[in-house]
Amino acid sequence: MRWRTGRRSDNVEDRRGQRFSRGPVAIGGGGAILLIVVAALFGADPIQILQLLSEGGTATNVGTGAQPIPSGDEPAEFVSSVLADTEDTWSALFAAAGTTYEPPGLVLYTGEIPSACGFGAAAMGPFYCPGDRKIYIDLSFYEELREQFGAPGDFAQAYVIAHEVGHHVQQLLGISDEIEGRRRALDEAGGNALSVRLELQADCLAGVWGHHAARERDLLEQGDVEEGLRAAAAIGDDRIQNRTTGRVYPESWTHGSSEQRVRWFRLGLESGSTAKCDTFAARAL
Repeated sequence: MRWRTGRRSDNVEDRRGQRFSRGPVAIGGGGAILLIVVAALFGADPIQILQLLSEGGTATNVGTGAQPIPSGDEPAEFVSSVLADTEDTWSALFAAAGTTYEPPGLVLYTGEIPSACGFGAAAMGPFYCPGDRKIYIDLSFYEELREQFGAPGDFAQAYVIAHEVGHHVQQLLGISDEIEGRRRALDEAGGNALSVRLELQADCLAGVWGHHAARERDLLEQGDVEEGLRAAAAIGDDRIQNRTTGRVYPESWTHGSSEQRVRWFRLGLESGSTAKCDTFAARAL
């Protein structure tokens, strides 16, 4: 990726190295289940997540606050550059639709972090919190993506950020709240099926960003698309379940299979159209 010449986002908070004390648990049972599901998808030990939650979920000491990204910190500068490029893409697309894009914040952290959605942990992988409209990422995830999931490359890393930004776009458009309301009326299998469509739409929206980054700013280099598609395939529910348990349980999927994630990410990349990302109207995923 040709990211070094791009601008840096002003919406990045560097909280790496900070430590946070905990108060009483602030996350509900449903939230705990969600965190455990996310952890399982990324190969983490659900017992570890339960232990984290049992220790408390509310920060009583938020450290010294966010710090500026140190000069020469290439991994952090990369994240800031990618976030800035998503801001440019989505600001233009929202403006074309007659509205204003409100960019998310992005928090770099180490180990654990308090958020409006409760305590986050590196074992969960990157996540978006609609409560404070921020993306949280421990950069050690990129090492895991490369070594454990076999998905190296800077565009693979950018795809992860763009996917979480996709969730922010869903929040701004009211999609996330609508789907959450519908999920409450369904059983577990039905709720999981809706979650899959929500996640696949975020994959497609990540592809929409990639399309415009390539066409309008020549950000992508040869091999980048393959890196992104490899990352999408690597974190499919079926592949992760097979790797961690040796079995595949489609009824428990919350993010979609490798094939589905690749298909929707590719659709966004090729079309550059948010209209093509309506996973909820699709008969087949």
